[in-house]
Formats: sequence, structure tokens, C-alpha cells
Amino acid sequence: MTQAGGEQAFHDFPPIEDVLPHRGTMLLVDEIIACTDTSVTALATVDSDAWYADATGAMPAWIGIELMAQAIAAHVGLNAMRAGGRARPGVLLGSSRYEAHASAFARGERLSIGAAELLRSEEGHGAYECTIDRARDGERLAQAVIKVFQPTDFQTFIEGSFTQS
Repeated sequence: MTQAGGEQAFHDFPPIEDVLPHRGTMLLVDEIIACTDTSVTALATVDSDAWYADATGAMPAWIGIELMAQAIAAHVGLNAMRAGGRARPGVLLGSSRYEAHASAFARGERLSIGAAELLRSEEGHGAYECTIDRARDGERLAQAVIKVFQPTDFQTFIEGSFTQS
């Protein structure tokens, strides 16, 4: 299906475990509900028994950066799968202007995480405009621009991170 602007929209997504490398308690995204060549929307549920839960069972808003990073990873993973391959490992470089409109996301809340590609370079640099909305009413809970990097040789990149000059 082609959307306005000629962008391809995709449906029938594989289970999130087939797209993301995260496992166990570090897998925060539940499912992908929309994806195009340049954007993705995923859902997550605030688990009151999770490692991140505060005394009220809420998710601290700073975890939102990781939700956004996992949505980006899902986008990259789905695009790689569509091309017949697998996504190279990547890293979160940082964020500019992470803005949370509350200190926490409420227990049991269903969150909609959007990531729209702003930049992708051949060298592996990328930037995404990300949002977290309350799924039931669309209220904006957080937003940021997230910067990521997919090195060509991940192992060398990681080893180089620990080398002293």
C-alpha cells in the first residue's frame, strides 16, 4: 500500500521478538502497529511489576528515551527484514530536547511510541523525531529528537570505545 507522498506502508508485522534483539526485562515494546519506509509506531504497556516501576507502579518518564530507542530499532529492523537481511547492531548516541510532560507514565497505561526519520547517512548516522502518546486518547506525554549510530563494524566500534589513547 502506498501512502500520500509515495511512501510505502507495511502491515502484518512479525512478533516484536523477531524484530528487536532485546530480551527479558529489557524488552519494553510490545508490538509494532504501523510502519513506512521512514516511520514507525509501536505500543508498550507500563508494567507495575517491572524493574523500573516506582512505588505506585508507574514508569519514570526518563525511561521514555529507551522506549523511543526501541521504536527506532524496530524501524531499522523491519526495513532490514524487508530488504532480505538483518539490521546491524546500533547504539543510542543521545537526545536533544527530551521533554516529558509528567514525571512518570501511569501504571497499566498503554503508550504509543512514534519515530519519524529525520536523517540517515551511508556511514550509519541517524536522527529520529520521537513521541510518546497515551494510546487511548492521543495525549502527548513526551517528545525528543534521538540520535543513533549503526557502525559498519560493531565489534571494532565497541572495542575502540574502551581503548585509551
